[in-house]
Amino acid sequence: MTETAPALHEAHPEITEESIARLVRTFYGRAREDDLIGPIFNDAVADWDHHLSQISDFWSSMLLRTGRYDGRPMRPHLRLPLTPAHFDRWLALFEPTAREIFSADVAEAFILRARRIADGFEIGIATTRGEIARPRHSV
Repeated sequence: MTETAPALHEAHPEITEESIARLVRTFYGRAREDDLIGPIFNDAVADWDHHLSQISDFWSSMLLRTGRYDGRPMRPHLRLPLTPAHFDRWLALFEPTAREIFSADVAEAFILRARRIADGFEIGIATTRGEIARPRHSV
């Protein structure tokens, strides 16, 4: 019988549905007011309660392995006028928010995944535009 590694939420009990929701609400509150990414979010999102719930489900699925998120996050982003500067700003807001809410090791778990997400979205968007992009944040 092989042993399995403990789930992340067992290793880091501060990752809860409530703490994830707090991160999402705090981050998007800041992002919506940001001069660079705020207009894009505010134009794209019609129902903020629904969006925040979806994003909370996404992070819950990633870090708590709940499986609640079953969407395709790339698709809606492909229609937005996003540039690398938007992803840089997204991370510049997300990372200090994660560090504010969580202890250092837990914040880094969120940040590592956020950087991978930013790179994946940048590469996916570039590909659909016939461009070539390389990871910039998670390397």
